[in-house]
Amino acid sequence: MMTTIALPQVDGSLKKYQLSDADPVLAPENPEFNRIAYAAAHVVVDPLRQDCNWLQRPSIDWDATMAFRHHLWRQGFMIAEAMDTAQRGMGVDWPTAKELIHRSLDEARSVEGADLAAGCGTDQLNVADARSLDDVIAAYEEQMEAIESKGGRLILMASRALAAVARNADDYIRVYDRLLTQAQGKVILHWLGDVFDPALKGYWGSENVAEAMDTVLRIIETHRDKVDGIKISLLSKEWELVLRSRLPAGVRMYTGDDFNYSELIEGQDGVYSHALLGIFDAIAPVASAALTKLTQGQTQAYRDLLEPTVPLSREIFKAPTQYYKAGVVFLAWLNGHQEHFVMAGGMQSAREISHYARVFELADQAGLLADRALAAGRMQSLLALHGIQ
Repeated sequence: MMTTIALPQVDGSLKKYQLSDADPVLAPENPEFNRIAYAAAHVVVDPLRQDCNWLQRPSIDWDATMAFRHHLWRQGFMIAEAMDTAQRGMGVDWPTAKELIHRSLDEARSVEGADLAAGCGTDQLNVADARSLDDVIAAYEEQMEAIESKGGRLILMASRALAAVARNADDYIRVYDRLLTQAQGKVILHWLGDVFDPALKGYWGSENVAEAMDTVLRIIETHRDKVDGIKISLLSKEWELVLRSRLPAGVRMYTGDDFNYSELIEGQDGVYSHALLGIFDAIAPVASAALTKLTQGQTQAYRDLLEPTVPLSREIFKAPTQYYKAGVVFLAWLNGHQEHFVMAGGMQSAREISHYARVFELADQAGLLADRALAAGRMQSLLALHGIQ
């Protein structure tokens, strides 16, 4: 039986929406990718154990959080752990992130073929307390040791503290020279634009993207033996293509462009981006099926599967982009990966009800609602909370 649900629109009206009767898209039994694909994974909080300190120290449902990582591994993805998708620095503090990384590393060892890299930043250092580059370096080094001592690989996250104290490009070069020189293995650099985090404006020493790019390329060239690749999240296809064309041989481009990932991953004439994406958390089954088709040389099938997810991702990552985590967790709830729609810091309240209605509709059209009856029931409960019967 077809299900119809009244979804609120931006203008306050209600639209009757009829859910699709097509089967949801499932990941293949043995997914196979010819691109490296990291899914940045979210965390599941435990609202029944949360105290009033949920802005700094959320209570985590570790069983549900680890179960979701197993879900991503089954879909064929590597995991980018404790990144901004996990609300790092926006509700999840360093002690919580450290425990998350250690638990995930232990889980990965229990699963054949499972892999992950972990976000290494400076978020234990309050920006207001950062007085010098040495303060920033020490904060990075503390996290590097915590990750590498457990056998983890590093994703060097952009640092709010560094953005606050650095005076010019040379300061960034000094910090990254120190970190890359002592890293035990190859790392992924992380260029997160200010659309994701306004505190990172002017990263790499300039608000001019071309000048910033020159600086990060200088760092990569100097340490190419230590740089696996760079994740760029500027939501600009054009700038990613420029940087990709200038990377030294052997250094990978990891797209973080949640607006244009489909075409950037596909590439052209054998030149393409790998991926490190928050949206993969939400679209894992479809993305797994699409990437497997791409590996098999079925380019049109890849497009047919992945391109319908792009409007969904653009809605989830719309401005203010830093609140995209709410849409990601919302879909995890709709699909039964967690029993509630509660987030660290109460971030579920960061988006309007018409946004969630649009995400619901676009997810259905992309074949992403695994159990439409469950999803529709949960959507209806959220609507009722907003006075829509």
